[in-house]
Amino acid sequence: MKLALGTVQFGLPYGIANQSGQVSLAEAREILKVAGASGMTMLDTAVVYGESEQRLGEIGVQGWQIVSKLPSIPEGCIDYSRWIAEAVDGSLQRLKVKSLYGLLLHRPQQLLERCGDQLYRVLQQLKQDGLVQKVGISIYDPSELDTLCGRFQFDLVQAPFNVLDRRLIETGWLTRLAEHGTELHVRSIFLQGLLLMHPTGRDKRFACWGDLWSDWDNWLSNNRLTPLQACLRYVLSFPQISKVVVGVDSMSQLQEILAAAAGVMPKIPEELSSGDINLVNPANWSALI
Repeated sequence: MKLALGTVQFGLPYGIANQSGQVSLAEAREILKVAGASGMTMLDTAVVYGESEQRLGEIGVQGWQIVSKLPSIPEGCIDYSRWIAEAVDGSLQRLKVKSLYGLLLHRPQQLLERCGDQLYRVLQQLKQDGLVQKVGISIYDPSELDTLCGRFQFDLVQAPFNVLDRRLIETGWLTRLAEHGTELHVRSIFLQGLLLMHPTGRDKRFACWGDLWSDWDNWLSNNRLTPLQACLRYVLSFPQISKVVVGVDSMSQLQEILAAAAGVMPKIPEELSSGDINLVNPANWSALI
């Protein structure tokens, strides 16, 4: 099963299309039960996802492969080893597990700063100590890999990827990561839900990409696909991708995703994509008018 369950909604109300807020503990428990029964084996979380790790620990996630992320190391931190050890121990205690499948840096650019080599050694030591199986980075732009992968070897990289945001392909990193033996997990496959919205429900901030939305809506209609089916089947079709992280804010949403994932995916036009960073990077949305 290529799908991995993102759990940010277990700890925070998240996503531009989220109408129901943070998932309740009871529903989170049911979501995990159904996800596991469907064949999912991996959970994606992070220290900064509010109560996510704690909620998962309360539910019980032994037997799951868990990927978590370290927040930015505070400026002025002298003892990286101690800070990271305490952060990882905190995650393990909240999750109530003995080890993590993956540990990612949320701000990998810190590896390029003065103490980057020391930081990398500390991460490798966590593997040797058996606390983490794989270490790596979570990136926002594949161009970050140009410098980082020139200096460091990562077991795991998590990156954004969807029908509009094809930077992993355009930069060559989709293929190069596979050649390096690096496991690739992709997220933001729905662009925080923007790609799933009905044409009349899209925020006016995105109206300047009207032609692109028209092309997208017409292509879906011509191929008799729902946005959910197209988004899922597109990313699942790439053999270089090990896991596709999907976040849900309800049980019904999970069931819809599981039903939509299987099926034929017609070839999607290359022009039905965007290199506009103001669209494909949600961090820039707050500046849109």
